[in-house]
Amino acid sequence: MSGNFEWVKPVLDVINGFFVVYLIGYSTFLFLSVVVGSSVLYKRRKQEKLKSILQHNYKVPISILVPAYNEEITVVETVRSLLDLDYELYEIVVIDDGSQDNTSQKLISAFHMHAIRRPMHYKIPCQPIEFIYETMDEKVPLTLIRKANGGKADSLNLGINACRYPYFICMDADSALQHDSLTKIMQPILSSKDTVAVGGVIRPANDVELEHGRVVRYKLPANLIACMQALEYDRSFLASRILLAQFNGSLIISGAFGLFKKDIVIQAGGYDTATVGEDMELVVKLHEYCIANDLPYRVEYVPDTVCWSQAPERLRDLCKQRKRWHLGLFQSMWKHRTMLVNPKYGAVSLISYFYFLVYELLSPFIEILGIFSVLAAYVFDLINVRFMVLFFLIYTVFGCVLTLTVFFARIYTADLKVTPKDAAKAIFLCFFEVAFLRFVLSWVRATAFWGYQRQKLNWGKIQRQKLQLK
Repeated sequence: MSGNFEWVKPVLDVINGFFVVYLIGYSTFLFLSVVVGSSVLYKRRKQEKLKSILQHNYKVPISILVPAYNEEITVVETVRSLLDLDYELYEIVVIDDGSQDNTSQKLISAFHMHAIRRPMHYKIPCQPIEFIYETMDEKVPLTLIRKANGGKADSLNLGINACRYPYFICMDADSALQHDSLTKIMQPILSSKDTVAVGGVIRPANDVELEHGRVVRYKLPANLIACMQALEYDRSFLASRILLAQFNGSLIISGAFGLFKKDIVIQAGGYDTATVGEDMELVVKLHEYCIANDLPYRVEYVPDTVCWSQAPERLRDLCKQRKRWHLGLFQSMWKHRTMLVNPKYGAVSLISYFYFLVYELLSPFIEILGIFSVLAAYVFDLINVRFMVLFFLIYTVFGCVLTLTVFFARIYTADLKVTPKDAAKAIFLCFFEVAFLRFVLSWVRATAFWGYQRQKLNWGKIQRQKLQLK
């Protein structure tokens, strides 16, 4: 190595030392997440069999809010699935955010809805209403509100203003809830009056057949992009979210399925319309608001209450989705940056916020830096290629073992069955997801800010298909 480049080796040594610490920290967290997540799932399954999970005849009324924009393909099936839930006391409120297709017309025709006039108390600012339709002829009240376009967060704020009940659920218009989802997601509410938010599990609905909210045929998606997301979702929703919930440290409740206490959300200011990550921002805001006002609170997570949602089947759509998610993550963390290493916020700051900062927000940049450092070390002949290949294989196998552990634990505890073909498919695609797709998405997330500010409040355009409902 030329004397002009003697500085390269010490720089690479520092980078290598950082990556050793980084990978040890991430691997330890991931391992603990999988162990804790699997044990919680097995415990809940045992309790379910023994009928020892908290049961009540009393039902807390719930409002289900379904924001929609250009969802004419899926919205009717979504509402029909909501009418099949094993719960008695709830309402459905669909908010059409100025769709340019026939979203409202499809609903009005399918459920024979009629126009009404209803006074509205605007406790949270939102775009004006264009019209309201309603029907009382279904199992529960069904309301359609069309408003001027303002984005998903603005639509949810209108839904909060319009809904009747003290708790509300937000979900997507291309999703379906499992038949017992409301009963299970209400358990933390019934067991503690301090619970202000509860998250559920999102699973890809691609190629899954549902009948009255029950899975009648489960298979991994035929589409390879969607199939890899099925593995990724299980790893994410089962592992880290269960672990963080053990110490009230959950910072994310998916916008596709989450339960919230309405009065606390209104006091905190509702959804932030200036961010694309309105789901995470609201949860972080609730942590900050409750701690600042000395309010006892809990943010819970129920790992066996399921929402089936469509996963993108085109790489282009997946990249759009992940760009929005990463931009929303940055916006939420920047807005609440006072929580970083702030003892006032306890474990939420010292563990959860730090984890999301290092291993979520900064991780794509760190991973890309790692790739370039390896290439630089190779160019300057400072790397043992055989050792590096072995290290990468060990990393891949470790990630695959944890992912497959989570996947098969989920299959077993949910009483689902997979064919030997699907099991082999999961094993094969697991290696591809960990070794290749992860790095593609890292690049996508790292470039999320390029040219995205102009469209940051637009609804994401993802190709939809009808849900397989019977």
